[in-house]
Amino acid sequence: MAQALLRFLSSQYVERDEVEQQFFAGVWGIFGHGNVAGIGEALFESPDLLPYHMARNEQSMVHSAVGYARHKDRLQTFACTSSIGPGATNMLTGAALATVNRLPVLLLPGDVFASRVSDPVLQQLEQPSRGDVSVNDAFQPVSRYWDRIARPEQIVPAALAAMRVLTSPAETGAVTLALPQDVQAEAYDYPDEFLAKRVWHIERRPPDPAALSRARAAIRSAKRPLVVAGGGVIYACASDALRRFADETGIPVAETQAGKGSLPFDHPASLGAVGATGTSAANRVARDADLVVGIGTRWSDFTTASRSIFQDPNVRFVNINVAELDVYKQGAIAVTADARVTLEALTEIGYRVEPAYRETCARLGKEWDAEVTRLYSLGHSPLPAQSEVIGAVNEFSGPSDVVVCAAGSMPGDLHKLWRTRDRKQYHVEYGYSCMGYEIAGALGAKLADPAREVYALVGDGSYLMLSEAIVTSLQERVKLVVVLVDNRGFASIGGLSRSLGTDGFGTQFRESRPGSRGLDSERDPAPYLPVDLAANAESLGAHVIRANGISDLRDALAAAKKVDRTVVIHIPVDRYVAVPSYESWWEVPVAATSEVPSVRDARKGHEKAKQKQRRYL
Repeated sequence: MAQALLRFLSSQYVERDEVEQQFFAGVWGIFGHGNVAGIGEALFESPDLLPYHMARNEQSMVHSAVGYARHKDRLQTFACTSSIGPGATNMLTGAALATVNRLPVLLLPGDVFASRVSDPVLQQLEQPSRGDVSVNDAFQPVSRYWDRIARPEQIVPAALAAMRVLTSPAETGAVTLALPQDVQAEAYDYPDEFLAKRVWHIERRPPDPAALSRARAAIRSAKRPLVVAGGGVIYACASDALRRFADETGIPVAETQAGKGSLPFDHPASLGAVGATGTSAANRVARDADLVVGIGTRWSDFTTASRSIFQDPNVRFVNINVAELDVYKQGAIAVTADARVTLEALTEIGYRVEPAYRETCARLGKEWDAEVTRLYSLGHSPLPAQSEVIGAVNEFSGPSDVVVCAAGSMPGDLHKLWRTRDRKQYHVEYGYSCMGYEIAGALGAKLADPAREVYALVGDGSYLMLSEAIVTSLQERVKLVVVLVDNRGFASIGGLSRSLGTDGFGTQFRESRPGSRGLDSERDPAPYLPVDLAANAESLGAHVIRANGISDLRDALAAAKKVDRTVVIHIPVDRYVAVPSYESWWEVPVAATSEVPSVRDARKGHEKAKQKQRRYL
């Protein structure tokens, strides 16, 4: 069965816009007793079918597969295999990340014996009330498709169903096929048709004429329209179509995290990031917009600033999306269609915004650009601000270079500050905002496009979770530049804690000692932990450069260009110098009752902010 599955996977192709390519680029895996004699033997027997890549952590290998799929516009991915038990459940976080972000990855965890003769086997979870449960059942809520193969012939319909979901622009995400270890090694006479080359045609669904007509009418009647570009613009390769639409209509464009790069930062219509991590320009325009055209966005709480950003009492929405789950959100005029096809259909709409509105948006955009320049060059000392680190990397990097990030305060700062020049330059995973994605995701992006320089911006907290991907990058001869920003703790949550009145509690990397609670305002704080992350990276085989300040960082970035393996640049920053919020809010509930005065004050602010929340129906 495992041999047949491997041959099937190697024969799957996708086609979009008359470009055909193999769907699976290879298999990531760690072998254990649940897969070594099944999938492992199949890969050993037929090494030319699909390349095998050995990982060091199952979660990390899923992140690499997802990073690859994102960079390939969801038209290619990897399969990931693991043993039953901890190997399988280590992939759960990666599965959730893939499904939340609508990115395809195939997970092939081993499973307990289907025959049950040897029960309970090593790593088997026994349920007193059911005999058909294993830890792989935990994948069901985080997978777009899930199946357990109890007989070898079941792989035929299951594999075809898996491909249907993986190649669907609307339904893609993690697909899990749980493979009992005995069934993996069983024989069956598989039909030749199952193993033959199969091409999955990725449609560009056109808009329904009536829906398109309603969208046109709404746009033509708007006085202050705004486009919010999401990840669907990137995956549909619709950036050029969006640029033409913006040029023709003069409608300003704001971007979600996944949609950043839909327009170059210096395009006249670009307002940059919107929402809780948005720019002053985008958020001010969003506040007064009377029509919001969402293209390929799922309208997360960050995009809508917890449904507080759009304040016009009569604001309407048009949603253009391939997914019905998203297209009806915000009470929108729904256009269930491909982003590029729809934007092309809206071109030559015969509409242009009033000059005064266009001039206002242009002025706000210039003011924001000046604010970015200010934050890039604060000159803060003795330790630099994180915004200065971002500025140094942005100014040094080339237009086609890629920045990768996922968690902490960095994604919000990058969303605001990164000057994107290419639609594939900005790779921030913020659907799941998973700590540890950065280096592994960067590895996937680099594998997808080796000609690009890839910069992984990672905080010390995320680094400590999944730094082992450095070793895998050396194994694969994939050079990354990791900028390790060290603020001695969980700075993002520290800032959030202070805003909620809890004084940074539990967010600093300090020694535990009686009487110390690790608060920001403590007069006699415990010492910081004697951890040397640069030395750790060096022990993993990376070329390490220690930077003390922005001038050193610029020199380090230049030096990294000349190194032929993964480089880690370690730079300490001041955890308390944050990029402001620009007329935005993100809802985090504050305790309704508390003995702490600062918490009571934060609750008052929370209640005041909630008055701006709306249901867009």
